[in-house]
Amino acid sequence: MTGTRTSMAVLFLLPALVLLGALVLYPIGYSLFRSFFDDSGDFTAFGNYETLFTDDSIRTAIKNNAVWVVVAPTVATALGLIFAVLTERVRWGTAFKLVIFMPMAISMLAAGIIFRLVYESDPDRGVANAVAVSVHDTFAESSAFPQAHPSMKSPLKNASGGAFITREPVRAGAPVVLPLVGVAPDTMPDGAKPAKPAQADPDQVTGTAWQDFTRGKGRGEVNAPDTAELGYDGIKIEAVRDGEVVASTTAGADGTFALPKEADGAQLRFPASNFREPYNGVEWLGPTLITPAIIGSYLWMWAGFAMVLIAAGLASVPRELLEAARVDGANEWQVFRRVTVPLLAPVLAVVLVTLMINVLKIFDLVFVIPPGSSKDEANVLAVQLYNSAFLDKDSGVASAIAMLLFLLVIPVMLFNIRRMRREAKR
Repeated sequence: MTGTRTSMAVLFLLPALVLLGALVLYPIGYSLFRSFFDDSGDFTAFGNYETLFTDDSIRTAIKNNAVWVVVAPTVATALGLIFAVLTERVRWGTAFKLVIFMPMAISMLAAGIIFRLVYESDPDRGVANAVAVSVHDTFAESSAFPQAHPSMKSPLKNASGGAFITREPVRAGAPVVLPLVGVAPDTMPDGAKPAKPAQADPDQVTGTAWQDFTRGKGRGEVNAPDTAELGYDGIKIEAVRDGEVVASTTAGADGTFALPKEADGAQLRFPASNFREPYNGVEWLGPTLITPAIIGSYLWMWAGFAMVLIAAGLASVPRELLEAARVDGANEWQVFRRVTVPLLAPVLAVVLVTLMINVLKIFDLVFVIPPGSSKDEANVLAVQLYNSAFLDKDSGVASAIAMLLFLLVIPVMLFNIRRMRREAKR
């Protein structure tokens, strides 16, 4: 078409062909050759490929890669589509897009370190568990006395469901003592004050709930409040008669409480809610949730990439078609599902295919985020290739893994080439 001689065209293409051969074709060919030899250089035919499907670590990596390929690109593309459509309807859409796209400026390694801290199990350090604990405690507040229990000489006994109840009914005008032990002094409520005996009242059932323990051998009196002992500030007490709660109250900072005369003749009970273990969040980095947790960090980074590409495609969608659908009576969901999404199908395919290729070689996040106890459960093929080549010193198995990754990429690339050719014919 340009009149350029073939020899001249080859001359100009030669540098690119040399680089392509040195950086792509030669590594592929050598990896294929090396995959038929073991770590000592002996020919094993397909022995290394058999290892791919018999070694537990590699099979876990293959399974996790399958999860990654199915979940991560699909969810990232869906989020990108939602963000792109919704940001068109708000004035501050550009600012929102900027915030969502900003994680793309962070390297995978840095993002892995960030999310290793985000997923920390300690709510005081990990953001994810800090949010989870805050939401949980909003609806079901944790107790300050999870380890509290009566001593051997206590007037309390065990009740069903983890509660404690008095052995005998209580009477108005006779102060009740409800001693417990088992709470460390430094975990007592901040507002707790020294316990003191309750005052007798003929019209009320009064008493004291406190930590019946004084440091130092032989100090303090059993089942009697001492000034060195703290009251159970905020602990709940119920009066129970014939299995029904007739009155309830909470203890003050010094452990004293008062119940109305309806509690006369009833038994006093500490409900099990007083001793609920504190909620410490979710084990994000545990073996069960480690892969979804890492996928979550990937979505944080790549949803912005999907959003920008889809938003660019959305900007080219003819607005007349959307308005025509609305004039014909379609609601916004119908317009989105039947008009917007079909028109964006080529862009969505590009984003989906790009992300599928990207997750097949995911390495940094999986290498950095999991702790040692969960690394095996989070394993993927790229990390296993690194482990086999540099830790196990088995270049044969590593080459076989590299060829498996290459084979997995080929169908996606063929689909992409076919799609581009179909687009070019339109």
